[in-house]
Amino acid sequence: MNKLKRFAGIAWMLLAAFGVYLMLHQAGIEFGKNPALDTRIFWYTIIPIFTPIMLGLALFGYYCLQGEYNRN
Repeated sequence: MNKLKRFAGIAWMLLAAFGVYLMLHQAGIEFGKNPALDTRIFWYTIIPIFTPIMLGLALFGYYCLQGEYNRN
């Protein structure tokens, strides 16, 4: 069970990094297509809200990888 938790930790960290990448990539695409003010306001609001959430997910994965959630 502890190996599964460590594997899940790696998966959470990769998922968090990929989520931030996708968010920034999509923002770049939409800025290129439609540089209107409402598009910029949307992404300037979404990025600061969801980046810390993704960082928290990565931190959770790091603790899983370190074995912090293992039973003795």
